Amino acid sequence: MTPVRTRGWPTWPPPPTGRQREALLRVLESGRWGATSGEETERFAAAFAARVGAAHGVCVANGTIALFLALRALGVRPGEEVIVPAYTFVATATAVVLAGAVPVAADVTDTLHLDPAAVDQLAGPRTTAVIPVHLGGAPADTDALRTVARRHGLAVVEDAAQAHGAHRHDRPAGTLGDAACFSFQSSKAMTAGEGGIVVTSDRAVYERLWALHNVGRSVDGGAWYDHPRLGWNLRMTEFQAALLHPQLDLLDPWIDQRATNATALAHALSSVPGLDLLPAPPGTTRHTWHLALLRYTPSAFGGRPTADFLTAMAAEGVPLAAGYRSLTREPAVAPQLGRFASCPVAEEAGASVVWLRQELLMAEEGAMADVAEAAEAVRERG
Repeated sequence: MTPVRTRGWPTWPPPPTGRQREALLRVLESGRWGATSGEETERFAAAFAARVGAAHGVCVANGTIALFLALRALGVRPGEEVIVPAYTFVATATAVVLAGAVPVAADVTDTLHLDPAAVDQLAGPRTTAVIPVHLGGAPADTDALRTVARRHGLAVVEDAAQAHGAHRHDRPAGTLGDAACFSFQSSKAMTAGEGGIVVTSDRAVYERLWALHNVGRSVDGGAWYDHPRLGWNLRMTEFQAALLHPQLDLLDPWIDQRATNATALAHALSSVPGLDLLPAPPGTTRHTWHLALLRYTPSAFGGRPTADFLTAMAAEGVPLAAGYRSLTREPAVAPQLGRFASCPVAEEAGASVVWLRQELLMAEEGAMADVAEAAEAVRERG
């Protein structure tokens, strides 16, 4: 049987540009490959921070380390609690463990973003921070979450690993909390294979971040072996910064292309019962579409289990991905959770939500019709 789609899909990351090649060669020939001896990393950190509207940026080894550093710089201490959404990548919780704190899983709303009411219910005397995740490229409801955070005296750390360029009420992700963390891992909207950044507009937090990521040195200078604070070597390399900096000019066209395809996808799926594009949280004014989250209803497909549906879609040339399991169902993470209320929305999503990844959303005009046609073909076969 011939699959619905025989044409391939774009790969990610996209092919390197001339500017990236030139920047990499410039670093290579300079012999200054580390962030402490070159200029690329600090220049990129400043440019990225400015792009998202923050005053300061600190480039680090990866997004998990970014979350760890943000928590430590904001004063989260070992044994304290940090509330995280139950529907998220495990790193949101494991970064809390890395900081010596205890993750507490809260349920999510119907958009699969952290539920402010659940945070309000779970916050206790040992809770010192909350990490809203801007899932799939749509910002969490940070307005309500900040209200809850103020009531309980919590720091707010944005997990913006999937939200480069996203806006809520026309305010960029990166300015919606006390600090924000972005990832540059291979699948992300801007990538150097690995890497991350923490941005903040608080000078004191920035100084702590800079010291923590640079073995305790002072951002204002000092001797090479002067380490007034505790810190680690968690720096980005000059090569990574050189790869990333040119992508700042490509980010908007990439987002626009994915948004166009997301609109086309929503239209195409409107005629396919049982496969629905999840909405963004109200207040989202720029969705970056790192993921299109799709709710799959087995009963509309003859009771076909989700895993079988994914296999059937792949056979039709449309490789959808399984989403996260609730942290409450992750064997390595669940025992680390200090507390959690019932998380029925996250647990149901783990069984029924599938993803269209960003590389598929970078496809040519008309490609989203193939997604709907493949789903309809699978549905008709029951």
